[in-house]
Amino acid sequence: MKARGGISTILYRAAALALLITLGSCATQPEPRTVQRVTAPPVRRLATQQPQRAPLPVSFSYSGSMIQGGIVIGIAPAGTSLLSFNGAAIPVAADGRFLIGFDRDAGPSASLLATLDDGRVVRDTLTIAPRGWDISRLSTLPKIPLPQPEFDRLRPAELAQINAARRVQSDSQGWRQTFLWPTTGRISTLFGSQRIYQNGEAGSYHSGLDVAKPQGSVILAPADGVVILAADHPFTLEGNLLMIDHGNGLNTAFLHLARIDVRVGERVRRGQPVALSGKTGRATGPHLHWSLKWREAKIDPLLVAGPMPRSE
Repeated sequence: MKARGGISTILYRAAALALLITLGSCATQPEPRTVQRVTAPPVRRLATQQPQRAPLPVSFSYSGSMIQGGIVIGIAPAGTSLLSFNGAAIPVAADGRFLIGFDRDAGPSASLLATLDDGRVVRDTLTIAPRGWDISRLSTLPKIPLPQPEFDRLRPAELAQINAARRVQSDSQGWRQTFLWPTTGRISTLFGSQRIYQNGEAGSYHSGLDVAKPQGSVILAPADGVVILAADHPFTLEGNLLMIDHGNGLNTAFLHLARIDVRVGERVRRGQPVALSGKTGRATGPHLHWSLKWREAKIDPLLVAGPMPRSE
């Protein structure tokens, strides 16, 4: 009995196992899944050195009159460490702006050279337009000599004062402003005009511009500046002379004044009354003589202040 029971147990288990296999083979099989293959992006390797970028283009830009007697405000190329105009160094402001001027007798071209921080050099050749001047030919009149010897005695000291004043370099930013007319009225003598006397002898050309005004007319500062000369007595030619520095080598001179109302070292603002017109010095009648200079170049006020506005 015991042996039979063992065999029965074995047979029972075998039958059960066979039944499970049969049932498993009859069950629904899951459909095979589609596996989507994803290609990983290539691994970027960090370069030890960044590739050098192509340098940005650099150039000058300008605003003003490239003409005899004119001034120009320019913007130097980015990164300019040194700027020269016709071989002479000129200052560049923090925003890259600079000032240049062209004398009444300037030649047909001028050169600018900027040296950049990275060693590159940027050059530009400027074309300066010529002008026609008001030339009076007085072939029957001799040139009138200056009074001697009093003139020879006084003139050296006067010129020394004028030259010393022009060497003053203030920090004024007036050169950036739009200049206004210090007075309005009839222009009686143009900048650059000249007389040719008997035997072809040329007189000095007119270095400023004359505005006919009655004695005692109020004269205004054309732009911000610092007073660099206020004569305490009339000079032989200029009479009561007032000079204002507008910064970057540009300065104003007012001649033949009846009175000066500011002092050396005083800061003046654009449009501020600074003097009264007169006829002191070598003048035939009351008027304002307005001269402008940039360094050694004589500049035409008409090009800087624009057309004369109508008098009120």
